[in-house]
Amino acid sequence: MFREIAITDIPGLRVGHAQDAEAGTGCTVLICEAGAVAGVDVRGGAPATRETDLLNPVNLVERIHAVVLSGGSAFGLDAASGVMACLEERGVGFNVQVARVPIVCGASLFDLPVGDPRVRPDRAMGYAACQNAVAEPPAQGSVGAGTGASVGKLCGMERAMKGGFGHYGLECGALRVASAVAVNCLGDVLDPDTGSVLAGLLDEGRQTVLDTELEMCRRYADTGNLFAGNTTIGVVVTNGRLSKPQAAKAASMAHDGFARAMRPAHSMWDGDTIFVLATGEVEVDVNVVGILGAQTMARAIANAVMYAEPAYGLPAARDLPKTA
Repeated sequence: MFREIAITDIPGLRVGHAQDAEAGTGCTVLICEAGAVAGVDVRGGAPATRETDLLNPVNLVERIHAVVLSGGSAFGLDAASGVMACLEERGVGFNVQVARVPIVCGASLFDLPVGDPRVRPDRAMGYAACQNAVAEPPAQGSVGAGTGASVGKLCGMERAMKGGFGHYGLECGALRVASAVAVNCLGDVLDPDTGSVLAGLLDEGRQTVLDTELEMCRRYADTGNLFAGNTTIGVVVTNGRLSKPQAAKAASMAHDGFARAMRPAHSMWDGDTIFVLATGEVEVDVNVVGILGAQTMARAIANAVMYAEPAYGLPAARDLPKTA
């Protein structure tokens, strides 16, 4: 009934990465030059986002042209200005009579603890990602917005593991739904099919992955600030036809994928955010987009850590087969 697809098998979608591997940061852009109906659902307590208010169904703009996922914390939101410049040169944007304004939404994750915190995705990096965008399956792992991502940070970076960027898609008849995500969570990443832990909080010997939720419960009286290094940001793309309210609902349902593949999800120290882009080629029940959005998002999260490579002193999932 289902066939696996790449996210760029959604017609009209192009994806591009740009990164500074030495500095440990980067950005990823998903572009629909013809425009896509969009929605967003921000669940985490520490988000860094751009142009999310215009996605409110009561507001004017119906379609957007790109979503930028970036590192660099709130500094990294500047990458979207480079994407805007690149798209403006191509004549892409919302027609305001005197100009065309590219509508570019975005979200950033906190990767400053790795590499060089003085280097963040900026206008130039966003422009490069836009120029790099193609309709071919994008690389996964330690690339783009996942370059400096990490997971399992309850006990500090010395016991964390490498996060990354992943994508995964499914086709059901004429309907296509795919997800892309940069995984940089406080907690652990699980295989959504088996429930086994793929990456997360390491024990003191850095040989075994522990259970972050269990460790947090043991420390229930610890109210310290754990914000330094979290947030998972993603995009669900479909060729289905959705309204703005339906796109927002689909984004809400797709957060189930976060809960299936990350423990915990949506904490006060995560800025978990999901966008939805709908290109409008196939009539579809919004519930089905939400169901497949959650399924593909969970698998994209797993791919992000399984394709990641060790870097910045952080081991990768492929290096640690044992779990506690």
